[in-house]
Amino acid sequence: MSELPLWAQTALLVGLLLGSGFFSIAETSMMAINKYRLKALAEQGVRSALLTQKLLARTDRLLSTLLLSNNLLNTATTAVVTSLTISWYGNNEWALSIATGLVAFAIIVFAEITPKVIGAAYPNQVALPASYPIAFFMRLFYPFVWLINQFVEGMLSRFGLSSRQSGETSLNVDELRSLVLESGHYLPHKQRSILMNLFELESLTVDDVMTPRTRMEVLDFAKDEETLALEIATAHHNKVPLIEEDWATVLGILHMRRMLGLFQNGEFSKENLQKLIQPAYFIPSGTPVNIQLQAFQENKERMGLVVDEYGEVLGMVTPEDILEELIGEFTSHAPVNQHRAETDEDERAVTVDGAIDIRELNRKYHLNLPTDGPRTLNGLLLEHLQDIPESGLGVKLHNTVIEIVQVADRSVKTAKVFIPRKKQPGR
Repeated sequence: MSELPLWAQTALLVGLLLGSGFFSIAETSMMAINKYRLKALAEQGVRSALLTQKLLARTDRLLSTLLLSNNLLNTATTAVVTSLTISWYGNNEWALSIATGLVAFAIIVFAEITPKVIGAAYPNQVALPASYPIAFFMRLFYPFVWLINQFVEGMLSRFGLSSRQSGETSLNVDELRSLVLESGHYLPHKQRSILMNLFELESLTVDDVMTPRTRMEVLDFAKDEETLALEIATAHHNKVPLIEEDWATVLGILHMRRMLGLFQNGEFSKENLQKLIQPAYFIPSGTPVNIQLQAFQENKERMGLVVDEYGEVLGMVTPEDILEELIGEFTSHAPVNQHRAETDEDERAVTVDGAIDIRELNRKYHLNLPTDGPRTLNGLLLEHLQDIPESGLGVKLHNTVIEIVQVADRSVKTAKVFIPRKKQPGR
């Protein structure tokens, strides 16, 4: 070794350190690479991605090759430095100790820590091009790797373990939710919001999204023909439930467009009206919305009446109500379903109807009011106060201050909701 010129000795040491650093950076990047992005590239036909997938399919062989190569190079580096030290200084203990410390420092910094930090920071950029030389070394060292793996398999089997992967890695709902939240700039905010709403859809029932009975547009067959005709002519919806005196008797659903012929021909009467009544579609209370959305598709229905265990109508739900939970509210609501909201920018407050849905209030103003109890703001206030409140009373619920503005008919008609300010970093 001493016969080699100084530049050759230096080049040999640098080459050994670079080789060890390559296997260190390859090992870290292979283990840290995004498996889903790798799968997408492989499906696009990228050769390096296909090869990387193939290498990762046998993690035991991959790690054995990388660790075997890395340790051989590190051992060779130590041996070369020791040989050179003995050639230059003889068996001087101080010289050997200093040389050992220097080579350990060089291996740790330049062949271990630095490459692994880079590999962890840029796994996709490193692993794909590194797959070609790694595949070559796997074929070159196959006999040694096979022997080592046989020994490792035998040792693991004694503990009931295996080095083989049991199958593709699967994610649960919470992990998928975290993945979507961390998507950052890869997904637009609107799409990310839709995906997050989709995760919450499983926990919702038709009772959470339905229009309550008190807010439904309805026709009473018990009224005289003149009044009934006027209500039909001024109806805001195409499909309206038809009852007789009260909700205990639901005759069916009327399609307003089919009534045009009766008005145009002057044939409007209750007898002719009965011929156009369509059977109502009833939905049991508590039905999950994801199941009900599929039922709407299978039954080709556009509206359903939600009933409790006693058959009493609680409200109405449509496919649009469910879709609004995913993509937000549509702007085509009729006035009967709208809630008045007046915003006071100076106070960061909004005045809303007491019948507003809590989920709608949370979604629109980014609040955190509880949704596992009453559906409306009026119900939430009455449950919290356990009494009929007076105007001017203020309460604080989940960091949200609510001031009761108007009370009538034993319920909160309007309330002012003070929107909490977001906390600034460092405050």
